[in-house]
Amino acid sequence: MTIPEPPLSRQASAYALGSQYGRAYLETLSDRSVLAEKSDLDALNLALPDQGVSAETILELMNRVGSPGTMASAAGRYFGYVIGGSLPAASGARTLLSAWDQTANSDTGPSVIKLEEIAIRWAIDLLDLPTESTGAFTTGATMANMTLLMTARDRQLDRLGHPRGKGLIGAPALRVIASAEIHATVLKSLRMIGLGSDAIEFVPVDDQGRMRADQMPDLDPSCLVLAQAGNVCTGSFDPFDALADQCQAAGAWLHVDGAFGLWARASSQLAPALVGLQRADSWVVDAHKTLNAPYDSGLALCRHPDELRASMAIGAGYLPKTDPTPSDLAPEFSRAARGAETWAALLSLGRQGLDDMVTRFHHQAASIVPRLEALGFDVPHQVHFNQVFVTRPGEDALCAKVVKHVQQSGEAWFGAATWQGQNGFRISLSNWATQDQDLDRLIGALETALGDLA
Repeated sequence: MTIPEPPLSRQASAYALGSQYGRAYLETLSDRSVLAEKSDLDALNLALPDQGVSAETILELMNRVGSPGTMASAAGRYFGYVIGGSLPAASGARTLLSAWDQTANSDTGPSVIKLEEIAIRWAIDLLDLPTESTGAFTTGATMANMTLLMTARDRQLDRLGHPRGKGLIGAPALRVIASAEIHATVLKSLRMIGLGSDAIEFVPVDDQGRMRADQMPDLDPSCLVLAQAGNVCTGSFDPFDALADQCQAAGAWLHVDGAFGLWARASSQLAPALVGLQRADSWVVDAHKTLNAPYDSGLALCRHPDELRASMAIGAGYLPKTDPTPSDLAPEFSRAARGAETWAALLSLGRQGLDDMVTRFHHQAASIVPRLEALGFDVPHQVHFNQVFVTRPGEDALCAKVVKHVQQSGEAWFGAATWQGQNGFRISLSNWATQDQDLDRLIGALETALGDLA
């Protein structure tokens, strides 16, 4: 059989066509409905053919059916799930990385390993964490939490006389103390490492969703204390200094889940609310949320590099013992070079640009509160960062209808939420592309919904 053109030329042509479709998608995204068009998705459900289909045909089908079938979350009118968008440099970096096709290992991808190392060092510096800290990229916050909680589990058990490698059978009992409003991904991570989530000692929170340090139980070296930077509904931050005092005195491990909220530490205006954060033992942050890097860029950061490596390191006869690799610090053995996108995002912003963007999210959140209140809604918390939980007292059913109306209008998208016994919805400001006119359209969509539902 004669190959019509060199293999890599064929790949380059497909790469260029995919890029062409992607460019057209982004250039029209702000003008289309936020809601995905699902009516034609069955066109993707083809019988697998005996003979392969050309790359051009495949990409045309993906673009024609798949592109309309996406949520317009990359545009400025999506306010759900703290997803954010993707900064231009980070998005372009992902495209280039796709062509490189490197795995994150120094033997198979030396340049991308260097980019990841630099990105981690920059993140530690920007978040003002201890200089001895290290970190690793994971798929997201869930795997980052699992990585660090496994490290915490192993370190605390070792101090109780149960060394790593012995498993959990016969191990001393560990106590998990957590905020009553800790995120569900942390609970899932606990189950994945064998500690379960049924015996957690939950600590009450205040009317802003912050853990009450004065309600903490007595701690000891068997304890893992789980706090958060960025309450998922209110954006508030736990009292890290007071928690660190208690943990350090007792020999407990203090872990902070800051998937979206940890980036507030990079804002000169917001950083004072996170005082004491640097005294924790481990931190989770997602680059794909507030930083607006592409997906699959969670960061597990730990102030105890040796402990992290001892829990995560892998060995094999064909691997040089001195060869540094991310698989020694995170669960996956082989994975894409996702950290390079975070490097590109941070480099494109710089210190001041990151400060400005993070602070802008806070200002956008604060700016819509009086406009929501003017429509008869209530925001029962201070605006701590970029989250706004919205209710309409005594009208839960109306709130649910408003959510559905706005979603189906395609003007904006946000989701229903429940917080401290109140039903309403949550608006998340985390996309670099969100502009004032996007907020105007959000408020307009709410006003239209109320009028139509009246």
